[in-house]
Amino acid sequence: MAGHSKWANIQHRKGRQDERRGKIFTRLIKEITVAARLGDSDPAINPRLRLAVEKAYDQNMPKDNVERAIKRGSGELEGVDYIELRYEGYGINGAAVMVNCLTDNKTRTVADVRHAFTKHGGNLGTDGSVSFLFKHCGQLIFAPDVDEDALMEVALDAGAEDVVVNDDGSIEIITAPSDFVEVKQRLEAAGFKSGMAEVTMKPVAEVVFTGDAAVSMQKLLDALENLDDVQEVYTTAVIAE
Repeated sequence: MAGHSKWANIQHRKGRQDERRGKIFTRLIKEITVAARLGDSDPAINPRLRLAVEKAYDQNMPKDNVERAIKRGSGELEGVDYIELRYEGYGINGAAVMVNCLTDNKTRTVADVRHAFTKHGGNLGTDGSVSFLFKHCGQLIFAPDVDEDALMEVALDAGAEDVVVNDDGSIEIITAPSDFVEVKQRLEAAGFKSGMAEVTMKPVAEVVFTGDAAVSMQKLLDALENLDDVQEVYTTAVIAE
């Protein structure tokens, strides 16, 4: 990974997310609705809902939007009944890709996902074909200038599983999904603000893409992320800046 900067890649991802602010709100509302439907409508006793609400507020979603989504999920307001789907496949040069969806029309969704893969040089795989290449975990990434020792002390005391110092000096905190919100809040209370914080499917190993291959792979990822039914796209590919 010579020349690859983890921190630069994180800033690149954040920039692309900011460009899709409206779509992010739509996806968060879907997640809140489903989390409230599958569990309790109280975030304090529903970990998935708590995480979704926390993420919505991190994105500056108005409180009224959050509360309406919870009410739709709990049945207090009429709403769409979404189902959860996951598709796995391969992109350029065999890079692994996982696509999480929430949809009210499975036939439409699978057709759209398959078309995006095929059009941009990838192929849709079978269930389990690439999931073993990812770890479900909480991940917080901090800038290279953070106080490493102090950050590590707070993180481990809060229940983090691991602390990883990258080649560019940025620091990753890895947590169990269920501990993510607690660790994040403890770190913020101690004055540590992450550049990226999410419960994710973290690649076990990454492959850096450059040149034409990077352009082609980014087109595939963009095509998938732009689909209305897609919630999250995970990949082992890293698009070098």
